[in-house]
Amino acid sequence: MTEAKIVDISSKDIVLREAVVEGYIKLRKETIEKIKNKEVEKGDVATVAKTAGILAAKKTPELIPMCHPIPLEFVDVEIKIEEEGLRVISTVKAHYKTGVEMEALTATSVALLTIWDMVKKYEKDENGQYPYTEIKSIRVINKIKTCDDTK
Repeated sequence: MTEAKIVDISSKDIVLREAVVEGYIKLRKETIEKIKNKEVEKGDVATVAKTAGILAAKKTPELIPMCHPIPLEFVDVEIKIEEEGLRVISTVKAHYKTGVEMEALTATSVALLTIWDMVKKYEKDENGQYPYTEIKSIRVINKIKTCDDTK
């Protein structure tokens, strides 16, 4: 197939769609302490990363060419500080004809990239490299399609 197109979903029913995606960024212990103590020069890492993730979910069809523009009804980005890094969990919901996993994946990915950007000063080694920092395990942990049988 040599063409590109948005898939025709016109015959699908509108139902509640939900997707939950998580990802992880491994950081130095010193960087994690700076985040906990709100000592990061660029600001509150969790708040900025959450905001970036929410904005990214809303911009998904602008970033991924064949992704349908979906009227999102709920986006939540949770940041959990763990022993060796931060876990990002994004939840997206909408009543629509197609799933919202791409929006949740985008939210998580951009939140993780935002964390990296905000702390990169503290993660570099003496050569300006990132030998410890790693974004990993971005995955859909739950996808739900709820049909409303009351109609």
